[in-house]
Amino acid sequence: MTNVTANYSDGYSTDGKTIKILGIVGSIRANSNNKGLLRAAHEEAPEGVIIETFDVGQLPLYNQDLDANPPAIVVEWKRRVREADALLIASPEYNYSVSGVLKNALEWASRPPKESPLREKPVAIMGAGGVTGTARGQAHLRQILFGTRSRTMFEPELMVARSWEKFDAEGNLTDQSTREGVRGLVQALVEWTNQVNHELHDEALPYVVPQAPEAVVVH
Repeated sequence: MTNVTANYSDGYSTDGKTIKILGIVGSIRANSNNKGLLRAAHEEAPEGVIIETFDVGQLPLYNQDLDANPPAIVVEWKRRVREADALLIASPEYNYSVSGVLKNALEWASRPPKESPLREKPVAIMGAGGVTGTARGQAHLRQILFGTRSRTMFEPELMVARSWEKFDAEGNLTDQSTREGVRGLVQALVEWTNQVNHELHDEALPYVVPQAPEAVVVH
């Protein structure tokens, strides 16, 4: 893998309106590095972009019997997803896949399928992990989001390898090159969100991929 970062300080636009991104962390550990990654995204968000969060650890285990009358916290979760312009997911990798808590949240949001707030929702993915930087977990997450008919951003990708070297004991991001990659990912997500919205409103515009490497793999 190559140690590269992306910088989108020029060329992005919010189309003159505030973009609201809902951040989700696939870890409930107190000092999770992925929580720190999402905090960095909040800190690096450009003007006109708001990043809010939702604690998916609050959700009960998915039960199809409750689809018609879900618990209040599930109703709130779906409302937050629906009202967001885009999702930003930060997740560790467990056993070549995503965490159980994240998969559970996506199950709730995806049901019933025709009413799912995940349909056509712009999504960006990032993750902090071991030597592969959550690459396999992110690949599986993309497969899951394909099933929910979400609009997952193709590039850039942000995979933070050897994350113990990039975060302090409290899970705060300390590595500047990784921080630049986070900033670039957020700015690219804004562009992707604008493109998806134009397409959905029959105002298709050509999506010009920002000048950046295909993957942002931070060693």
